[in-house]
Amino acid sequence: MTGNKYLLDTNIVIEVFDDNKILAERMEDIGALYISTVVLGELYTGINRVTNKAKHHKKLNDFLQLCTVLDIDSISAQYYGETAAALFKKGKPIPANDIWIAAVTLQHGLTLVTRDKHFNEIEGLNIVSW
Repeated sequence: MTGNKYLLDTNIVIEVFDDNKILAERMEDIGALYISTVVLGELYTGINRVTNKAKHHKKLNDFLQLCTVLDIDSISAQYYGETAAALFKKGKPIPANDIWIAAVTLQHGLTLVTRDKHFNEIEGLNIVSW
């Protein structure tokens, strides 16, 4: 797997935080690891909903040392618009945050690591499920 570039979906990062050993091993063997600002926002939302915020903030801060956070920009917005319109035409809408995650993944030519099946509806999106 060395040399591949992966963007992790929120559900995968949460699994890592829950000490999923298989995911931890796979992450050690990858070329480059990314998350989007949307994933980061979803993670902060989750942290702010739990009682032990300090513990979870530390886990997130440690994790952020291992990856690059990709921002949304005007090019991401173009990918978002194309993707959302295509899904609408197919009658297969998915959550807006997931369209943003897909848009950033497509924009940067990455492979999305997710367990959400609805991403399969997005044409041209490279997906793996660990």
